[in-house]
Amino acid sequence: MPTLWACIRCRGVPAGGIVGYPLKWVYEEVAYLGSRVHWTHEELLNLDHAERQRWLQEVMKLEEAQ
Repeated sequence: MPTLWACIRCRGVPAGGIVGYPLKWVYEEVAYLGSRVHWTHEELLNLDHAERQRWLQEVMKLEEAQ
């Protein structure tokens, strides 16, 4: 998941801000969270960008601790 890790490292704010946030990353984030926390597609897409990034960080920290 190199793209996802790069996104986490830059705190989800690539040059250009949220307007320039690649749709590919949104799909990766939703797929990753969906596979880990089992929330619905709708629930994941209803998260705003910052909240989705926060959940990604927390889930990834839990996985690193295992």
